[in-house]
Amino acid sequence: MTQVVTLSFYRFDGLFSRAWAFAMMGLARPAMARVAGIGFWKLCGSGSGVGFTPIPNLGVYAVLATWPDAETANRQTEQAGPFRRYAKQAAESWTVLLSPTSVRGEWSGKNPFTETGAEPNGPLAALTRATIRPGILARFWKRVPDISKVIGRDDTVLFKIGVGEVPWLHQVTFSIWPDAQAMANFARTGHHAEAIRAVRAENWFSEELYARFAVLSDKGTWNGVSPLAQQDPL
Repeated sequence: MTQVVTLSFYRFDGLFSRAWAFAMMGLARPAMARVAGIGFWKLCGSGSGVGFTPIPNLGVYAVLATWPDAETANRQTEQAGPFRRYAKQAAESWTVLLSPTSVRGEWSGKNPFTETGAEPNGPLAALTRATIRPGILARFWKRVPDISKVIGRDDTVLFKIGVGEVPWLHQVTFSIWPDAQAMANFARTGHHAEAIRAVRAENWFSEELYARFAVLSDKGTWNGVSPLAQQDPL
C-alpha cells in the first residue's frame, strides 16, 4: 500500500457556520481520532488575504490527514462523521489527494509522511510547516506577507493558502504548481529566497518540515471550480 495524504478545505458563510467551524478546532478532535484508517491528522485555521498573513480568516478551515491508500482516503473524506459534518456546514469544500515524494524535517516531533522518492510527472504540491520561535515573531511576520503578495501575483501557481494549528506560532504554507520548474522559479528568487536565507542565518524555527507531493486527484470546488482545472492542457 502507498500512503495518501489529503488536504480538505472548507469555506463557511454566515455567523453561525463560522462560529461552528471555530468551535470544531477543539470539539472535533475526539471524533477525528476515532476515524477508521486515519493516521496523522491536523485541524487548521487559515490566513486572510492572498493566503499567508497574521490576520486569520474565520471563514476558511482545513483538515490534513494521512491514509493507507487512495480508496480509504476517498471513502473516509466523504463518509466519516467529522468530514460529513464539515461538508454539511460548509458553503463550499475541496479535497486534494497527494502522494509524498520527498520529505525532510518533523511535525509535532515526527515525520508523518512516507515518501516514495518518485519524481512527480505533472502538477506537484509543496508544504512547509514550521514552529516559529516566539522571540522572532515580529521579524517573521514582517517578511511573510511580502512572500504572499509575490506568490499571489504568480500566474503559474494553481493554488496557494496559508493555514496553521496555532495562530502566529504554528504555520503551514501549501501551494500547487503545474510542474517542478514553475515552483523552482518562484522559490529561488525575490522575497522567498531572502526569507529562506534569513531562516538559516537567524534560526527562526524550533521545528520545521518541508514536503513535496505528486497531485493524484481532487474532488469538490474552490471559488466555484477545481483549482487543478487551471492547468494548461498538454
